[in-house]
Amino acid sequence: MRVNQQSPQKAGPLSSLKIEIASPIVIIVDDDASVREALLNLVESAGYRATCFASTSELLEADVVDNPGCLILDVRMPGKNGLDLQNHLAERGNQKPIIFLTGHGDIPMTVQAMKAGAVDFLTKPVRDQTLLDAISLGIAMDAERRAEAKIVSKNVKRLETLTLRERQVLHEVAIGRVNKQIAFDLGISEVTVKLHRSNVMRKMEAKSIGELIRAWETIPAEMRGAKVTP
Repeated sequence: MRVNQQSPQKAGPLSSLKIEIASPIVIIVDDDASVREALLNLVESAGYRATCFASTSELLEADVVDNPGCLILDVRMPGKNGLDLQNHLAERGNQKPIIFLTGHGDIPMTVQAMKAGAVDFLTKPVRDQTLLDAISLGIAMDAERRAEAKIVSKNVKRLETLTLRERQVLHEVAIGRVNKQIAFDLGISEVTVKLHRSNVMRKMEAKSIGELIRAWETIPAEMRGAKVTP
């Protein structure tokens, strides 16, 4: 399949929007119906779930961009274009992997898209394997980000179970302080420090100090902050 924007217009089928949240889906956005159909057929023939939209506004109304997978976007479309959508998603904190596929690309557009985190910027017509490789990479990137987000979420929830003093001890441990130093800094005994450290290890579900520090480093910086005053 070579996607060509000069293809004759005809209606393309849309995959069902009732998708399983855990299953990645390739979302195709292009105002050319024949291009949408060709892309849909290629993507589904490779074993991926897919759905199509004729515009960015139609996509946003469907509310599917938060599902696992990646986006294939045309750059120039009526209304908000592909670059506008990329900016919109970034402002919402959505790091959806985006593959730009266009017949009207130029170097400034390519630079802008790639700097903003696009997986690739491809020009129509495109080789099937080139596009499928980009899709595979986009889905893998999305899966990795979601896995990392789950780890962060778990560690944040664990952090929230700590008392203020336990958070304070955790902070000290994370910056490399030993029990004696922590006891001196906080004005408590080493025995008390050891007790708090034990509670922190248990609540953070860490089997070693190294594992505890790695968990600490996944927590957003604004939540780690400086020393917590009890």
